[in-house]
Amino acid sequence: MAKSGQPPERSPHRLVAIDLDESLRGIPSADVEHERRVAIYDLLEDNAFEVVGHQRGPYRLKLSIADKRLVFDIEDCDERQCAIVGLVLAPFRRLVKDYFLICESYFQAIRSAPRSQIETIDMARRGLHNEGSELLRERLAGKVEVDFDTARRLFTLVCVLYWRG
Repeated sequence: MAKSGQPPERSPHRLVAIDLDESLRGIPSADVEHERRVAIYDLLEDNAFEVVGHQRGPYRLKLSIADKRLVFDIEDCDERQCAIVGLVLAPFRRLVKDYFLICESYFQAIRSAPRSQIETIDMARRGLHNEGSELLRERLAGKVEVDFDTARRLFTLVCVLYWRG
C-alpha cells in the first residue's frame, strides 16, 4: 500500500517508452499524427504489458515493419534485449484498410456532418478498432500478454505504421 502523499507502486509489467520506426517514408496527416500522439501518451500513462517468460520489466518498445512483418523489439529499462516478436502482417491488412477508410469518413464527418451521422460512423470505427485489438492480442498470445486497453492503443500505432509505410 502506498504511503500518504506518495503515488502507488507501479507494476513492472508495463511499457515506459515507445518508439515508432521513423524510417518509413509516408508523412502522416495532422489527424493521424494526433492519433499517434494520443495513443502513445495514453499507453505510457496506463498499460499492462508483459513479455512471457521474462521478469525484467518495465519495458521499452520499438515498433516497426520489416519484411512484411510487424516487429516488436522489446528491451528492459537497462536496454537489454528481452524479445523480438515478428507478426505476419497479412491477417491485419483487411482490418487496417477498413479502419483507414472509416477513419477518413470520421475525420471528414466531425468537421461538417450532423451529430447522428458522426455517432454512427464512430460506432463502426470503434467496432473495427476492437476487432483489430482482439486480433493483435491473439497474435501476441504466448509471447507478450497485454490487456484490452493496451491492445487498442497498440493497434492504433500499428495503423499509424501502415499509414506511414
